[in-house]
Formats: sequence, C-alpha cells, structure tokens
Amino acid sequence: MKIGELSKATGASIRSIRYYEKQGLITPARTESGYREYHKFAVEQVNTIRLYLKLGLSTEQIAGFLQCVLMNKEAFCNEVLPVYRQKLKEIDEQIQTLVRIRSNLEDRIQSILSEQTDNESMEGTNDEH
Repeated sequence: MKIGELSKATGASIRSIRYYEKQGLITPARTESGYREYHKFAVEQVNTIRLYLKLGLSTEQIAGFLQCVLMNKEAFCNEVLPVYRQKLKEIDEQIQTLVRIRSNLEDRIQSILSEQTDNESMEGTNDEH
C-alpha cells in the first residue's frame, strides 16, 4: 500500500506517517522507483502509534516498546509499565501545578473584587458628605 492509502486507512496525515518513519516507528519497503510501500500490517502500527501519542507519550517512549506491543499483548511488555508510571507521575505534577496556579488566580480575583467593593463603599460614603 502507498503512503496515501495508509493515510486514508488510518486517518493519520502523510506528514505524520513520514515523521513516524523518521523516528523509526515504521519502516516501509521501497519500490525500484523509490516509492514507499507499506505492508497491510502498517495500519495496525500507525493506529497503535496514534493511540500512544493520544496518551501523551513521546515517539521516543513509544519506540521503546512498540515492537513488543505489536508482537504481544501490552501486559507482556515489561517496558510499558515504567513508561506509564512515569507519565502518570508527570501528569500528577502538572495537575498540582495547575491547582496552585488556579488558587493563586482565585486569590487575585478575590483581592481585586474586594478592592473594587471597598472603593465603591468609600465613594458612596464620600457622596453622602
């Protein structure tokens, strides 16, 4: 199958497929004229790559276990669990950072609203005199 056919079959852009190839995640054969020729198994490869990218993994992380996952079940690939745990740790750290940022923003909003309320109260008091 040609790269355009693989793109249609998987929903991945041609550019993405070329990137996956550059990263060593897929390897097409080459015709005599130099065109890429993908095996029908490439559809599963690209779909699997896209799944892991949606989980937030990098192509480098994916490359570390992709062949094992494609040949076996994910549960039988020892390389997967440490990557998942590390990614989960990163996500938890990002969540903690976002919670702190959110809290700081809420405090700033409250401070501004409080100052505005105080200012309006003082203006109302000044109008009475």
